[in-house]
Amino acid sequence: MNDQTRSGGLRIAVVGGGITGLSAAVRLRDRLPADTEIIVYEQSGALGGKLRTGSLAGATVEFGAEAFLTRDPAGGDSAAVALARRVGLADALVHPAVGRAALAIGGELRPMPPGTLVGVPGDLAAVAPVARPAAERDVDEGRPLLGPDSDPTVGELVRRRLGDEVVDRLVDPMLGGVYAGRADELSLAATMPGLARAARIEPTLTGAVRAALAAAPRPAGSPVFATVSGGVSRLVAAAAETARAEIRLNAAVRELLPVPGGWRLVIGPARDPELVEVDAVVLALPARPAARLLGGVDVAVGALVGRLDYASVALVGLALPGPPPDDAASGDPLPAAGGAVLPADLSGFLVPAIAGTLVKAATFFTNKWAHLRQPDGMLLLRASVGRHGEEHLLQRADDELASAVHRELSELLGAALPEPVESHVQRWGGALPQYAPGHLDRVTAARSALRTAHPTLALAGAGYDGVGIPVCVRSGETAAEEIIKVLGVSKV
Repeated sequence: MNDQTRSGGLRIAVVGGGITGLSAAVRLRDRLPADTEIIVYEQSGALGGKLRTGSLAGATVEFGAEAFLTRDPAGGDSAAVALARRVGLADALVHPAVGRAALAIGGELRPMPPGTLVGVPGDLAAVAPVARPAAERDVDEGRPLLGPDSDPTVGELVRRRLGDEVVDRLVDPMLGGVYAGRADELSLAATMPGLARAARIEPTLTGAVRAALAAAPRPAGSPVFATVSGGVSRLVAAAAETARAEIRLNAAVRELLPVPGGWRLVIGPARDPELVEVDAVVLALPARPAARLLGGVDVAVGALVGRLDYASVALVGLALPGPPPDDAASGDPLPAAGGAVLPADLSGFLVPAIAGTLVKAATFFTNKWAHLRQPDGMLLLRASVGRHGEEHLLQRADDELASAVHRELSELLGAALPEPVESHVQRWGGALPQYAPGHLDRVTAARSALRTAHPTLALAGAGYDGVGIPVCVRSGETAAEEIIKVLGVSKV
């Protein structure tokens, strides 16, 4: 048994080496005295969590999250953009060349209508080409749409006010793309907090959408998304370097126990555990492993955290031969003459669950990102498969999954795609949290209990605060700030 007791300056443990944990480590390094020891424990053999850059047919592509929002809800830089600048990657930020997406409806790709918030329309006329809203239901009844404590599912509210087609053809595919979840199961307050706030004031759903959009200003012409040239793994590596933390890979924290003045971590195999004592802990893990560790701290808190369910997904990348130059120049939107031509004005499309396909979304990488365009005309695309409750559909070999995706994409695009030059399947088991109604209240209760009884333990990550790189970055930074405040020590 290896027992590492504390000595000298502060020692802070960050459990989890994804972007949340690394963001916490950077903030701790920025704010705490120089002699503070920061240790990041990561169970796997690599940092970054679901940020993973790889190679497909010699091109650099993402095997996980591909981009992040550039703006925060108040209209300023998102936390991901701010982190990129902090770690020296400001000049590496790139924006989509093509930003328009489509919906696969009735055997054709129809442009995503404007003026929606995660598919919920503020202008009913704009969505008419895709869905027929039940406009007569969204009437002003002289009171706010939602009460102060109400947290319906997204589907419950939108079906009641605008009908089934808006949910099935617009909202559900949007939520499927972001959360791999279903509108009828996901909390409005957790997945669309801006809309939930507006609905507690506005008397109609369309009015609440317009109010929520107006409350999240975006400068005219500013890009919505960004990524890092060379891959988002560069952001991971730069954050780790900036944090100047001790990085412990393949280091599973098996127990977390409160001790006088701090915490004891039990790390590694049961037959030869390593015991480490620290002053504070940022727990930046998915909810279920976090709940297991919290079982040794506060059983009730562990139960609250452990209620969160997750969806598994797979991302299937395909490298397709492009068309001969003459065909590419023709503007023909269909595969031709031994190569593939993707709709040039689209970055990708979403597929409603009611279509019954394995594919729920596709991204045309070489359309969307100019820096990924290949000199030989190779076309790179990625399909997302797997929704909550459909894990059984992913239980097939990689080559079978890639073949099924290739076949469905041909059907959705309306013509046979050529055989891929190379394919890659990335599986993310238990990847995306499914926020059931009441999620935010449960998180508030868990954090409140910890602040009262164990203030030097902070929770961070998508399991609590939402999905997306900016939200995870902000969650890690906020957890670090809580620890700094409790410790009462900072750089002068």
